[in-house]
Amino acid sequence: MDLEYDAVMENDYFVILLHLLTAVAAGGLIGLERTYHGRPAGFRTHTLVCTASSLLMLLTVYQVQLLPDLPLETVRVDPTRMGQGIMTGIGFLGAGVIMKEGLSIRGLTTAASIWITASIGILIGVGFYFPAIIATLLTLFTLSLFRWIETAMPTLSYANLIMRFPRKDYLAQEALAALIKEHAITSGNYSYHLVGDGKFFEYRMTIRSRDVNNFKRLSETLAGMEQVLEFAVTPTGEK
Repeated sequence: MDLEYDAVMENDYFVILLHLLTAVAAGGLIGLERTYHGRPAGFRTHTLVCTASSLLMLLTVYQVQLLPDLPLETVRVDPTRMGQGIMTGIGFLGAGVIMKEGLSIRGLTTAASIWITASIGILIGVGFYFPAIIATLLTLFTLSLFRWIETAMPTLSYANLIMRFPRKDYLAQEALAALIKEHAITSGNYSYHLVGDGKFFEYRMTIRSRDVNNFKRLSETLAGMEQVLEFAVTPTGEK
């Protein structure tokens, strides 16, 4: 039995090695891009994800060779079931790199890159090289070129603004809106609060601008106003 198994598998050793080395290369390339930008899941993580996905898919491809004594009809070769299991596990790994910092969320792109890396590993594991290579190139293209497009294209930056005044000496909403507008910032969604046992009057609002540096300019202006006791400008969105 061992001799028969070795004879069957010997011709496939090169193919298996090719699958795994290709998975290492594909995962490594995507991981390098993530490492370059300082993401928590980088070169080694993406390489291991892609290689592990490929390795597990090889198990389904070579079920018949691994179980030669079982009747052929009892060996159910269904690579899609293994693929579903892999993607379920990857969901937990991807969730681990998503972090919420205040109103901002970090790690969504890295989680998506781990997901696509696992998908590429699955394709390589079953020997579906052409779409795997195309997917690798498209992933690198998306992570690098699209970053430049996002930077170059005009976008609106959003932030939450909280301002606290003395209860009897607060800035009227119209005057506050005009002050914010002077910095090329639009304000809206105002809410009003009495805090500190009624000693302070507090505004909360959403602000937006085409230039995120305008938030800094507004902060510098507010810091110089004695009437403003406290303020906080918190950018929102993904980082």
